[in-house]
Amino acid sequence: MNLIKFKDKEYPLFQALGFSARFAFPFALEVCKGSKGYDIGCMKREWAFPGAIPIDTNFNDGYDAYKLPKKNVDYIFSSHCLEHLIDWVKALDYWTTVLRPGGTLFLYLPDYSQEYWRPWNNRKHKHCLFPFMINDYMKDNNYKNICCSETDLNCSFIVFGEKGE
Repeated sequence: MNLIKFKDKEYPLFQALGFSARFAFPFALEVCKGSKGYDIGCMKREWAFPGAIPIDTNFNDGYDAYKLPKKNVDYIFSSHCLEHLIDWVKALDYWTTVLRPGGTLFLYLPDYSQEYWRPWNNRKHKHCLFPFMINDYMKDNNYKNICCSETDLNCSFIVFGEKGE
């Protein structure tokens, strides 16, 4: 296995190459149901969640985390995106308005345990987010059936829930 070294710790090289979403796809396929959904921040069209409309500033189509094509989608999938946004709360507030009642918000985010991904080490990242923060946001914004994972072997975590009625 190819490794990278950061501050005397070794990590798998794949963590620096992108497409972390692939590690969350098996879980997302179980909960992101319906015919209309977005993958926000997928970076490349071929990396998008299967069946989702890919959204990324790399595509130059006028859409981004704060401007989506239409409302009332069945799910929003986003992997390793929120930590790049200046205002992650504003983004989640907006995404909540785009989801239909009962729709799924599925987030896969970097964990603090991966030192390279901390904002003071990786200037592309604006925030360190924690599972309890996303869980609390969802609770406070009328999501139900919220599930929150621990850190996985990709030094990331999953939080998903259904938008309340």
